[in-house]
Amino acid sequence: MHPTGPDHPPAASAKLAVAAAARGLAVIPLSRTKIPAVRSPHRDEPRTTRRCRGECGRIGHGVHDATTDPEAIRVLFDAAPWATGYGIACGRPPHHLIGLDLDVKNGDDGPAALQQLANAHGFEVPPTPTVLTPSGGRHLWLSAPDGAVIPNSVGRLAPGIDIRGTGGYLVGPGSRTLRGTYVFDPTTAQLPVASVPPPLLQLLRPAGGHHSASPAAVPMSGRRAVALVEFVLDAPPGERNSRLYWAACRARESVDGPQLAAALIEAACHVGLTEAEARATVASAARRGGRSSR
Repeated sequence: MHPTGPDHPPAASAKLAVAAAARGLAVIPLSRTKIPAVRSPHRDEPRTTRRCRGECGRIGHGVHDATTDPEAIRVLFDAAPWATGYGIACGRPPHHLIGLDLDVKNGDDGPAALQQLANAHGFEVPPTPTVLTPSGGRHLWLSAPDGAVIPNSVGRLAPGIDIRGTGGYLVGPGSRTLRGTYVFDPTTAQLPVASVPPPLLQLLRPAGGHHSASPAAVPMSGRRAVALVEFVLDAPPGERNSRLYWAACRARESVDGPQLAAALIEAACHVGLTEAEARATVASAARRGGRSSR
């Protein structure tokens, strides 16, 4: 698969992404806050009722840019020299990847919750490539059947288990983030991606067979974190600063406030604010929070 060591310079991210693509995994560059690094080409345009998913032919559409073409990958990374990692698109052939994000913070124990589900529904968690996260959690890679549409979800299956499915992405091993580096569990790095057990597949399918909307396009744990970043990413011109300010105020209420604030700044830059403007807005929210806590 990929190197499992803890440290890779930013220049290595493109090489890691190309290596992943050689194994059939479609990739995009990520920033250190784990959001797509290439900024939207529509950030200064009036908001439309339908978000462009790359139909315009330009890059900067998040997971919709994901590709296995080495030359296209280099173009993406050349457009975002600040990228320190890469994302792996889920749901794409040939692997039809599903990511089980097992968290172990804020009182949740994702691995234990998954084992409880396995015991209750009569399946075994198969050996499969597993990525260790800086927070102590892990990402299990599983392969869905061709044609299966698995929605993204945050905590729906069980507390501490987030699902990255169709339209979502996983942080690739070797990626450097604000929290640290994502690395393969060395005992699993050479394993093939295992098929999802049928009972687990049934649990992952949306109720009634319908694809439920989910804010999991950004691979962050917790409903609140995902929602706040998506709130900023969806800001139309004229509302970007006010949305960022509101989200930054809410971020201060989170135990992951500093990391979430950095992700909000990245999201604001993605939709058109300058870094200086975004940082000033987040700093203003911090000062407001400081006054209110006195």
